[in-house]
Amino acid sequence: MDFRFAVAENAEHLAPLNAQLIRDEGHRNAMTVEQLVEKRMSGNVTIRRVGADEATACVQPLSDILIDCVEGGASVSFMLPISRESAVMFWRKVADSVALGERVLLIAEDSSGRIVGTVQLITAQPENQPHRADIAKMLVHRKARKTGVGQRLMAEVERVALEENKHVLVLDTVTGGDAERLYQRAGWQRVGTVPNYALMPDGELCGTTFYSKQV
Repeated sequence: MDFRFAVAENAEHLAPLNAQLIRDEGHRNAMTVEQLVEKRMSGNVTIRRVGADEATACVQPLSDILIDCVEGGASVSFMLPISRESAVMFWRKVADSVALGERVLLIAEDSSGRIVGTVQLITAQPENQPHRADIAKMLVHRKARKTGVGQRLMAEVERVALEENKHVLVLDTVTGGDAERLYQRAGWQRVGTVPNYALMPDGELCGTTFYSKQV
């Protein structure tokens, strides 16, 4: 009998077998093959903080991610069709803000050094809220989704928040979107929802849900 390691392409065949094993034998590994693949692939991603100079150098690949997310239907302040010019202008402003110490920029890189995700910690707050920060623009390229990148980005931005002495974090997201499940799994508390708060990239109204977390 020949043996070999299973690969991602085998997931559709192995997942039912894994589920049956859990039912029949009470096997302690309750993850599907897809989840096992996600866990393995996330280990190939590096999350790190970038300074102002590097943020400027990353404008083009970050623009690729923003354009991909908007074209994929993400409501992140931009409408379709999104131009490269507007994406580049946005990330240049982010780089300037990083240089001023107003925010922290994190990127996720795959094993080849390609940027596949990003998130920001906005530290510049009113003088009566020095302990607070906002989480913004948590973006993952569609090709890198379901590999744990979003979860890794959120864990790292929370760690950086503590380094920056920020203990109350706030974010918002499209009501009912996939990101809500990510935030809830990470322990974020749902504060409330504002109906018809923003527009989806195609112009359809959408609600926005606010979350907070004490770290």
